[in-house]
Parts: sequence; structure tokens; C-alpha cells
Amino acid sequence: MSNLELAPSVMRFYGETVNEGDRLRSSADGRMELERTRELLRRFLPPAPARVLDVGGGTGIHAEWLVKDGYDVTVVDPVPRHVETASAVCSAVLGDARELHQPEGSFDVVQLLGPLYHLPDPNDRLRALAEARRVVKPGGLIAAAAINRYASLFEHVSYAHLHTERIHDSVSKILETAVYDGVRGFTLSYFHRAEELTAELVDSGLADVQVFGIEGPAWSLVKAAEQQPGDGPTDELIASAMVAARLAEPYPELLAASSHLLAVGRAPDGNR
Repeated sequence: MSNLELAPSVMRFYGETVNEGDRLRSSADGRMELERTRELLRRFLPPAPARVLDVGGGTGIHAEWLVKDGYDVTVVDPVPRHVETASAVCSAVLGDARELHQPEGSFDVVQLLGPLYHLPDPNDRLRALAEARRVVKPGGLIAAAAINRYASLFEHVSYAHLHTERIHDSVSKILETAVYDGVRGFTLSYFHRAEELTAELVDSGLADVQVFGIEGPAWSLVKAAEQQPGDGPTDELIASAMVAARLAEPYPELLAASSHLLAVGRAPDGNR
């Protein structure tokens, strides 16, 4: 385990409060996030049985489908209960994205589908990306997810309480600073703009960087429908929101409306 430490609020949130795997399976926008992340990654993953290092892989929610697809997956996560759960899916070890213990050039793919959320210091984020680049093979794929800068704006409208003073002030601070302090509800978090996420991957030496909106511009409509009395969003609404996410891909201006962003890039292969 690394000597580095995450903020106590992050460890409490994932160690005691929330089960991230359950969120992605049960909530409507969580299911959209899971399906779209899988859909996007499958476009870029090398053929199985490539080796995938899932850094910040949580309970193994993404490792599950990767293993089913035939990949050799190792999960690294700083939360002991995550590692315990993920161990039922694949190899899983305690570790920190900023100080990986895996050998240089030992994986075909490194994915960071959570670590960048909770590293508000840009030096920590660049360190995590540098570690990903170190352990991936030349020409290998690195995929990194981020929370969109404007996600809280759309989310709290869906909860119908953005007009209240406390939520208004909290969201305003996120928009101004890109950081949520983790005082209540969620935990210490950093919120990226798409161009900022691109720049961080490029500054880490990655090539062919692309950024996608994971849930697309209609996710908050699905979330709002889920908050209303009754059976929640219809299958037709979710399907339409998923189509909206795909249709939005060629239009960078729509990235700002997605809840999460996914960036993909490749390590130099020695021929560039």
C-alpha cells in the first residue's frame, strides 16, 4: 500500500457510506453511466486477453464485464472493502493511483475511472496519469473518467432544490472553484471541463487524446423523472437519452451537458 493518503472524507464515503457498484446498477443515470462507459471503452480496447489495470476500480463493477469479455484484469483501489469485494471478480490489491507498485510497461490498458474525481491538486492528478503511463506498454491505452464541471448544476435541478439558498451557494462554489469540499452528501471532489481533461492527458505525454460525454446531454431528464412519484423513467426515455448521448458525440459544445467525461489516449509507441 502506498504511503500517500486520500482525504478522510473520501475514505469514509466509499468505506462506510456508499456502495459505488450498487449506484451504477440501481439508479437510472448510474445504469446509463455504466452502459455508456462500457460501450465507449469497447471501441478502443485491444483484443482479449489483453492485460487491464483498473486503477480505482472500486468493487469491480467494470472488472466484471471486462473479465466476461476475456480480459486479464487487476483492480487497484485504496479502500479495503472495495478490494475485498473486487477480489471475487479478479485479482485486486490495495494501492494509490499516484504511486502504483506494478512494474513499468506491464499492462496493455490502464483505466482511471474514478481517481481523478478525488484529487483536487493538479499535481496529484498529473502524478496519477504519469503512473498510468509508466505501467502501460508502449502504444497502450489509457482511459480516464472525470466528473463534468457543470454536472451539479443539472443534478440539483433534477432534485428540484437548486433554488434553495444552501444548494444554490454550494453549486455556485463548485462552478467557481471546480472543487466540492465534501462537507455533506458527496465527498471531496474535483470537477473538470472537457478541455482541461484533454490538456491533462496531453501534458502527461499521451497521444490521440479524445474526450466523450458519457451520459450525454439528456441524462438529467432521466434523473428528474426518477425523482417523481411512480415507477420512474420509462425504458423509452432511457433509450432516447442513450441515443442522445451517441448523437452528441461529434459536437464538443454538448460535452458540457454530460454528467461524466471519458478521455482516452495512447502512450507513445517509440515510433512517434
